[in-house]
Amino acid sequence: MYKTITLFIIGLIIASCTSTKHAFKKSFSAKETALIMNADSLKPMRVYKINNTKDSLLLRKKSAYIKPNSKDLDLKTFVKRLYTTVRDSASLGVGIAAPQVGILKNIIWVQRFDKEDFPFEVYLNPKIVSYSEKKQTVKEGCLSIPNRSETLDSRSLFITIDYDTMAAEHKTETVSGFTSVIFQHEIDHLNGILYLDHLKKDIKNTRP
Repeated sequence: MYKTITLFIIGLIIASCTSTKHAFKKSFSAKETALIMNADSLKPMRVYKINNTKDSLLLRKKSAYIKPNSKDLDLKTFVKRLYTTVRDSASLGVGIAAPQVGILKNIIWVQRFDKEDFPFEVYLNPKIVSYSEKKQTVKEGCLSIPNRSETLDSRSLFITIDYDTMAAEHKTETVSGFTSVIFQHEIDHLNGILYLDHLKKDIKNTRP
């Protein structure tokens, strides 16, 4: 009986330690945290470019789920630095994805041209759940592909997206026009896809 009780107590201790360890599991790897925390939130991060071999390899990888948590210091700092990067005078983009600064997490910033004052908004774990068959023609560029822009005919006019907010709210939204192009472009980054990949498809589809 005594042995049974002792084993039961030991089991509870192990379970408690495991649960505690899981509860405090870091959102980012040690390497990612070091990259995020090497400067304050007002300092832009280096944008990865496809003309750098190591950068290019990372840009082709898929990003991972990020747990929404407005109290996570690492996450809050990264989100702020990602915004600082996209608004930096050396970048001045209309959107940016975490992989573009070396962090393989599902986080993007998008400028909402479909809203008053064109605000920038952050999205965690965004996913496109439906695409309209109707397409739009638009000229695209990319912070990770310097000194180049191309016209694509393959972007959907309307998309429906699922995403999480920093406050852990899960939302669904339908987006159209140029703003939908930004979402499509940035979510592609989370899947290791560049807009040049669509250009290749466009050329292939126009061949007789």
